[in-house]
Amino acid sequence: MLPLAAAGLAKLGAADPPDRPLLSYSGPNVIIIRFGGGARRRESIEPSTTFAPFVCHDLASRGVLFKNMEIAQLKGLNTSHGEGTLNILTGKYDQYSDVEGKFLGARFEPAAPTLFEYLRKNYQVPQHQTLIINGEDRPDEEFYTFSNHQAFGINFRAQVLSLYRYKSYLMRQKLADANLPPKELDELKKELSKWSRVDRRVPANLQIEPAVDGFWEKWRRHYGDNGLVNPRGDRLLTELALRSLKELKPRLLMVNYNDCDYVHWGYLSHYTRAISIMDEGIKQIVQAVDSDEFYRNNTVVVVVPDCGRDSNPMSNVPCQHHFNSKSSHEIFGLVLGPGIARGTVVDHKVDQAQIAATIARVMKFPAPEADSRLLEEAFS
Repeated sequence: MLPLAAAGLAKLGAADPPDRPLLSYSGPNVIIIRFGGGARRRESIEPSTTFAPFVCHDLASRGVLFKNMEIAQLKGLNTSHGEGTLNILTGKYDQYSDVEGKFLGARFEPAAPTLFEYLRKNYQVPQHQTLIINGEDRPDEEFYTFSNHQAFGINFRAQVLSLYRYKSYLMRQKLADANLPPKELDELKKELSKWSRVDRRVPANLQIEPAVDGFWEKWRRHYGDNGLVNPRGDRLLTELALRSLKELKPRLLMVNYNDCDYVHWGYLSHYTRAISIMDEGIKQIVQAVDSDEFYRNNTVVVVVPDCGRDSNPMSNVPCQHHFNSKSSHEIFGLVLGPGIARGTVVDHKVDQAQIAATIARVMKFPAPEADSRLLEEAFS
């Protein structure tokens, strides 16, 4: 097991783009689906109690189910959404703290490179083909697109699709309207400036990715400006994912589902219904992959929770995950696609940190900072 990375020692990664010609990338493409925020095995992959029948029955039969995947029990390691996402993306456990010291804040800056950075440093893959689809209720996770590693960093970052990014796009478009009243123009400038400063690692004058602006232009024509027409919650993430597959053709896509976290309001039905909504969304994404020549037979799908949840039946609020209980470390992993075994269930313990190296193997790039252990049983 890799030790916890030293906290606070990493500097902003801003490596120069490589001076050698990059190889073109033809696949396999990879879609990582964060089965979150926080899901137990009982409601997910146990056949008699599942609220995710497509994942549990149909999808599992097409790939390898790691039913005893765990998040390592390490001192100082928190089982939560941001940490779990970065465990998956970096293949390395770390002690994270909010960069602004906010209570329960999850604005983390990884010291180890993400899968997006590894891919883009080794292959000719543009930003808009490395994507995170993020939910509107977890704005801190807007900024997991690159690490502070000195050999990687901002030049190899991914792009994000979310309502936060769409609102930023709308403000920029409205500022370009020469007919705006001066007072409204001034207010918009101040608001956009405030939003631009949220990610202190990214210069305000950094060039906007044209392909992503084109994506939002089409979204705006379809759904308008007010946010009252487009889907919300995890259904929004499914819609963004489906449209991105069609319009942007990402090579590496991560969909960060999170509606399970509404169980913190105290109702178990919020959690179980969210699992069903994720299951429906995953079915739509897989069907889109199967019907698209660009993705069909050339895409590996990885489904994995960010964390588990407490199984204490006496808790006033069910299914917590912040108290380091055993079940909050108990998750699962499902891998399927070309080159992956089919209909296999792995019973022995494996680790969430092994996912990154496994994806690196699939996409054929080195990931030297990640846990080097593979999910060996995945490969046929």
